[in-house]
Amino acid sequence: MLRRTPKILWFIALFSILLLGLFITYLMTLTSLLTPVSGHQYNTEMWITQRNRKIALKSVCLQNNLTHPSTTADLTVAKQLFIEENHKFIYCEVPKVGCSNWKRILFLLKLNLSINAEYIEHEAVHEDTFFKKLSDYPPDQQRTILNTYTKVMFTRDPLQRIISAYRDKFLHYTGFYYGTKIANIIKSKFRGHTNSTESVSFQEFVHFIVEQKPERLDKHWRPMHYLCDPCNIDYNVLGKFETLKQDSDHVLQIVGAPSNLRYPEIKKYIESRTDAKLSAEYISQLPLNLLQQLLELYKLDFILFGYS
Repeated sequence: MLRRTPKILWFIALFSILLLGLFITYLMTLTSLLTPVSGHQYNTEMWITQRNRKIALKSVCLQNNLTHPSTTADLTVAKQLFIEENHKFIYCEVPKVGCSNWKRILFLLKLNLSINAEYIEHEAVHEDTFFKKLSDYPPDQQRTILNTYTKVMFTRDPLQRIISAYRDKFLHYTGFYYGTKIANIIKSKFRGHTNSTESVSFQEFVHFIVEQKPERLDKHWRPMHYLCDPCNIDYNVLGKFETLKQDSDHVLQIVGAPSNLRYPEIKKYIESRTDAKLSAEYISQLPLNLLQQLLELYKLDFILFGYS
């Protein structure tokens, strides 16, 4: 006579099946990250770079509970997503990460022009009414666009990015909004008056931004993950300012841009770019406690995008 199988064995078998199911789900998710987009030719080295960036980002998103799947983008994020319908291309605007030149690219793609991107004036590409954004579409169409278009975002070392923003808006900017209005708010707060013609110092600027809620900061120094929400939008390409030439060539290839179109190397100002050496000079101006607050503000940008 056969003995009855002990209940513990049934539990072990059931538990093993559940573990196997979870493992298969994990493998399917990982495979989706590693598989090239259908129909696109990938350079092997670029494919590996993109794979590693995506895996690292997803890991940090999960560890910090930043993944909250939704069928549509948050409104503030949707306003950052520029849509180019001809090539089914979504570009997330991150100021101070070469966004003016990317808008030149979008301009040419939209109008099917073959002229050199360098001929397009800076002011023309910042006329936002010319470009469509995801927020301009109804929810159903937003879902379709997010699921079917090639999505791209570019990042930059967080400290170099905010130093570049400071130099642009408070040392060079001649317009009213930053050069007068925001500058006077900062001067009033930290000097007690607005009479001084001396520019806002970098230390004053940092004090100003660390005292605000990060999600409400001006987009030029708002943390990058708040602008583009990469934990909940599955970007096809995670580009970096530090590898701009290779990454931009890759983007233009996979969106099917004309073969003669290249990312333009145009600078708004003649002086040197904000690089690691110049950034170190600015950072050295900050007292330790203020530097710690600044690093905490951009902590997630550092670890999400591999700058830590």
